[in-house]
Amino acid sequence: MKVSIITATFNSSSTIADCISSVNEQTYHNIEHIIIDGASSDNTLQIIKSNPGRVTKIVSEPDKGIYDAMNKGIVESTGEVVAILNSDDIYYDSYVIEKVIESFMMSESDSVYGDLVYVERSNVAKNIRYWKTSEYKPDSFFSGWHPAHPAFFLKRTIYERYGSFDLTFSLAADFELMLRVIEKHHISSFYYPFPLVRMRLGGATNKSFRNIFTQNIECLRAFRKNKMRVNFLYPFYRLIPKIKQYSK
Repeated sequence: MKVSIITATFNSSSTIADCISSVNEQTYHNIEHIIIDGASSDNTLQIIKSNPGRVTKIVSEPDKGIYDAMNKGIVESTGEVVAILNSDDIYYDSYVIEKVIESFMMSESDSVYGDLVYVERSNVAKNIRYWKTSEYKPDSFFSGWHPAHPAFFLKRTIYERYGSFDLTFSLAADFELMLRVIEKHHISSFYYPFPLVRMRLGGATNKSFRNIFTQNIECLRAFRKNKMRVNFLYPFYRLIPKIKQYSK
């Protein structure tokens, strides 16, 4: 199976080299790395071009934000499996893609997801907290459960069948997508109970209380948009799994 790894960048010069290296170091051979850049004004593009490795396509042009860039990457992808790796994230080790594809082949599922480790922004070897996802059970989203999006791998046919990221969501389009395909359309999934991604703290969603509040409101709207009724206390339920992460 061919894997398309999509990375959206915008002025990512401080982290993009690590991201590219983590893809280049994967033991799995059939990978294309597509980078969609939002017309960076720093030296992001120069760094990418000086570390090509498995980068097969670079698009640099103004966009409507990170989810628009991801959608562009999905259109450009040719792999059977699509992965989203943020420009400031790295794979947990060099065997991640190999393990993910083995999981796809063994389970014959539409999606594979695993755990995620939050790491210090300036030191990716220092773990801050562990996101243990656990297996999906029907209605899990209603109790605050959802996969860590960077550790979520999806067959391209699912995007083609059910659509990609909804740009009316500025901070929770990834949540809405997973809610739509897993909880609403009941695609098959397989949980690989090990960490797949190291995610630097300080991303757009968690950088301010305002963004956290906005994302929770968008998550509520995601249920409504998909015609699912959810308790108004959902934002509280959603915090419970995150609090548990600190005890791991």
